[in-house]
Amino acid sequence: MTLLLSLAILATFKLATAVSNLTVETSSGPVTGLINGTTPNVAQFLGIPYAEPPVGERRWLPSIAKSHVDYVDATKFGLGCPQFEGAAGSVWQIDSPEFITPANTTGENCLSVNIWAPWKQDDEELLPVIAWIYGGGFQTGAGNIEYQIPSRWIQRSQKHIVVGINYRLNIFGFPNAQDLQDDEQNLGLLDQRLGLEWIRNNIANFGGDPARINMWGQSAGAMSVDYYNFAYPEDPIVSGLMLDSGSALLPSSSSDIAQTNFTFVANHFGCDNSTASEIDCMRNVSSTDIISFLKSYGDAGTSPALSFNPIVDNRTKFANYTARALAGNFTKKPAIAGTATMEGQPFLPYNRTYGPSVTAANAVTLNTFLCPAVKTTQNRFAVGVPTYRYLYGGNFSNISPQWWEGAYHSSELPLIFGTSGIARGASTPFEIQLSMQMQDYWLAFATDPVDGLQKLGWNAYTPDGDAILLGYEGTTAQPIKESALEAPCEGATARPGATPPP
Repeated sequence: MTLLLSLAILATFKLATAVSNLTVETSSGPVTGLINGTTPNVAQFLGIPYAEPPVGERRWLPSIAKSHVDYVDATKFGLGCPQFEGAAGSVWQIDSPEFITPANTTGENCLSVNIWAPWKQDDEELLPVIAWIYGGGFQTGAGNIEYQIPSRWIQRSQKHIVVGINYRLNIFGFPNAQDLQDDEQNLGLLDQRLGLEWIRNNIANFGGDPARINMWGQSAGAMSVDYYNFAYPEDPIVSGLMLDSGSALLPSSSSDIAQTNFTFVANHFGCDNSTASEIDCMRNVSSTDIISFLKSYGDAGTSPALSFNPIVDNRTKFANYTARALAGNFTKKPAIAGTATMEGQPFLPYNRTYGPSVTAANAVTLNTFLCPAVKTTQNRFAVGVPTYRYLYGGNFSNISPQWWEGAYHSSELPLIFGTSGIARGASTPFEIQLSMQMQDYWLAFATDPVDGLQKLGWNAYTPDGDAILLGYEGTTAQPIKESALEAPCEGATARPGATPPP
C-alpha cells in the first residue's frame, strides 16, 4: 500500500494529527508508517532498520546500530533473512503454509524491526510492549509470516504494542567458522540483543513504555528468549519472558565441534584455493548462491548433513543451564512457559492418510518440549522466580485440517496473534472465544508480569498447584494439576513408556 493511499484511509480522522503521528523520530531516522483498511485503529511501522546491513565486509560480524538517515519508508515489510525450506513436505508447508516465510521476500539486508501500535488521538499512558522473536529452528522465520502478524490483536486490545525483531539465521546467523572468535559465532542472538536495545531507546516515541518490554518467543524464538534470560542478568532490558514451546533446556546444539561445516561450504565455492582467508573469500560469494547450495545439498539427503546452530560461547549460550539457574545467574524475571499437547506431529515424515507414528511423535512431544519446560519451571521455582505454566490443547480444522494433527507445534500462535481465521474458513465461535482468552492472558502478563495473571485467576507454579489447560475439548481454560504435567518426566527427559498429558 502506498503512503498516499494510507493517508486517504485516514480521512475520517483529524488529518493533521494523523500525518504527524505517522512520522516518528527514531535513532535510525524519521520513520513514516501506515494505517490500512483492515485494522484502521493500528499504526504500522514496518521494516525499520535497527542495524547496519550485514553485507560485504560486515557479513559474519556482530551487528552494529544503524546510523541516522534522513528518511525511512516504513510502509512495507523489510526483507526476511536468507533461508530456505526443505523439499520434504511438512505440516507447515502442506497444510498450513501461513506459518512459512513468503517466497521471494528474503535477502541479506534484513536486520529490521516491525512495530504495531494502537492509533491514538490523545496522549495516554505509555503502553506495555511485547518484543516478538520468531521460531523456525534457527533456520527459517521472518517478520512477515501471515499467521504471526499481530495487527488484529492490537486492533482488538488497543492496550499494547508489538515489535517483531528480524535476526540472522542458519549459516549467516550461526556460522561456527574457524576464522571467527567464539563470541562472534552466535550472530543471530547478538542481533536480537541489538534489536531490544533499539526498542528500549525508541519505543517511547511510539507510545510504548521502555520499562515494560516483554520478550516473547516460540520454538527457537522461545529458546532465544531463555538464552537471553541467562546472558543479560545485569542489564536485561525486559520485564517479563514468554516461552512458548521452548527453553534453554530444549536439546539443540551444534554437533560440528571441529568447525568443518563452514569450511565444507567454503571449499565448495573455491575458498580453499583462495589467497584470502576462508571467511573473507566467502564474503565475496552471493548469499543467494550460498542458500541455493545449502538447499540442494540438504534436499539430496547427502551425508554428513550440514547444520548451523547456536554454539556454546559462554556469552550468549552456556553449557549448563540448570547449574546457572540454581545459582541464580539469570534475570529472575517472571515468565509464562508452556507447550502443546501434540507438539511432535510435524517433525516426522508427512503422511496425509495415516499421520506419523504415535510413539515417535509422543517421544518428540515429551523429550523436546514438555519435559524441558517442566525442568525449566522447577529450576526457576527452586530460586523463587514465578513461572506461569500452560498446556495448549486446541484443535481447529482451519489450522489443523488433517485428523491426526491436533494441537501441533506452533498451532497456538494464530490464536494469540488473532489470525486463526485468515485461511481455510472462518474461525468457529469457540475458536474466537479461545483466541480472545489467550490474548487477554498474554496482555495481562505484559501489562504486569508480577501480578497480572493472578488477577485473572492464573496462579504461578507450585508443585502442588494447577497450571492452565487451554482450548481442550471445548473448554476455553481449565485447571490441570502441575503433577499431571510432570508425571511423564524425569528431569528434562521422558520416563520410559510415558505418554503426554492431559
